[in-house]
Amino acid sequence: MTSREKPLAGKTALITGAGQNIGRGIALLFAQSGANVVVNGRHNREAVESVAREVRERGVEAMPVLADIGDPEAVQDMVDQAVQRFGAVDILVANAAIRPHEAFLKITPAEWNRVLNNNLSSAFYLARAAVPGMQARKWGRIIHISGHDGFVGRANRAHNVTCKAGIFALSKAIAVEFGPDGITANTVSPGMINTTRDPRNYPDYEARAQKRLQVIPVRRRGTVEDIAEACLYLASDAGGFVTGQVIHVNGGEDMF
Repeated sequence: MTSREKPLAGKTALITGAGQNIGRGIALLFAQSGANVVVNGRHNREAVESVAREVRERGVEAMPVLADIGDPEAVQDMVDQAVQRFGAVDILVANAAIRPHEAFLKITPAEWNRVLNNNLSSAFYLARAAVPGMQARKWGRIIHISGHDGFVGRANRAHNVTCKAGIFALSKAIAVEFGPDGITANTVSPGMINTTRDPRNYPDYEARAQKRLQVIPVRRRGTVEDIAEACLYLASDAGGFVTGQVIHVNGGEDMF
C-alpha cells in the first residue's frame, strides 16, 4: 500500500466515545487508513469490544478501554496503557459527550458541572495526558468534535452550548502553544448527522429535522462517514498545515 492509500500507517489513534455513532465511524475509517485504534467507551463494554473487533478486521490492532473521561486519573491511566501497548498516542480524537435537554433555570450547579466535566474538562485531561508524548516525537494531532450548538446557540442546552464553544477555544490555545512541537489541534463541527439518539434529550427531533432539511443546501442529513473523512484529513499529513481551525460539516446549513 502507498502512503496515500494508508495515510495513518504506523500511527495510533485514541478515540473517545468510540462505541457507537460518530466515534465508531472515525475508528473504522482510521483503521482502514492504517492506524491502530484505542477504542474508548464509558459503560458499554459490549459496544466497545464490538468496534474493536471491526477495527481488527481491517488489518490493524485495537485496544478497547472502558474509562470515565471526566476522571483525570482514569484518562492518564488510559493513555499510559495505550503507550505501553503501542508505544505512542499519535492522534487524539475527543468525541464523547452528553447532551441533556434541560431548561436553563432547571440546571442545577451539580448538573452544570457534570456536563462541563464530561464535555469540556475531559478534553483538557486528554490533551494534558497525550501532549508530552507528542512533544517528544515532534508530531501529534488533536481533534475535538464540537457541534452546531456551540456556534449558533440553542435553548434548553446552555451547558452543552458552552462546552461546544469552549472546545474550539481549547483547540486554538493548544494550536498556538504546541505548534512549534509539530502538534496540530483542530475542531470538527457536525451539522445534522444521521445517528442513534436518546429521544429523552431530543424531543420532537424528527419534526425539527424535516424543517431543517428544507434549508440545507445539499438536502440531506450527514453521515458518520462525512465526519470521519474530515477527521482523517486533519489527522493525516495532508492536514499538517491546518491548525486552530474548525471544519463545519453541515451541508451548508450554516456558513461561517
